[in-house]
Amino acid sequence: MGHALSTRLWHWVNAAAIVVLFMSGLNISNAHRYLYWGNYGFDPADAWAKVIRFPGWATIPQRYDLAEARDWHILAAWPFALGLAFIWLAMLANRHFRRDLATRPADWTPRAFIASLRTHSGGTAEHGYNAVQKILYGLVFGVLLPGMVLTGLAISPGIEPAAPWLVELLGGRQSARSLHFIVAWGIFGFVVLHVVLALADWRRIGAMVTGGRAKGIADG
Repeated sequence: MGHALSTRLWHWVNAAAIVVLFMSGLNISNAHRYLYWGNYGFDPADAWAKVIRFPGWATIPQRYDLAEARDWHILAAWPFALGLAFIWLAMLANRHFRRDLATRPADWTPRAFIASLRTHSGGTAEHGYNAVQKILYGLVFGVLLPGMVLTGLAISPGIEPAAPWLVELLGGRQSARSLHFIVAWGIFGFVVLHVVLALADWRRIGAMVTGGRAKGIADG
């Protein structure tokens, strides 16, 4: 299936933003490797999880520097958040979401799941996305990506005076920080799966560059 120019532009800009956000986020995580729930969270005894210390090769910058990591994080957050708004408007305007990604009750059945596995194991997706792909992309576009933006805003130092309702909605700044960490790794898991499936058929990668027709899960 072909990909619109808006989808291809967003895909590569968003991919770069996610890489920078994730790697700079690991550097920020190294500053305090404990996660909490609620509005407080400085005593490790109150933490619900302790995070590993991430190695320099996995972080931006590739040494511990909280100030520079935050600068990179904020720099990448703008194209990430604005790009998400852009792609949603584009998908609604060109009917890509309703045509290719919106699910029906039948897509949530065991039969649809089995058929999706058969498509990937030996068949071809000539008629667009299968049920599992639709559900997965719906989760990414509707939950993970917006969740990353909202939780990121909630843990920003200046947001509480401007939008206290957002912090309260997420259960406090420390809850938002924990959710931000969880959502980030959810996106990481999706990216790994996405890359593996794309590498299984190089035509998918070419289609996301040229906009030509491709089979499978290249879009997004």
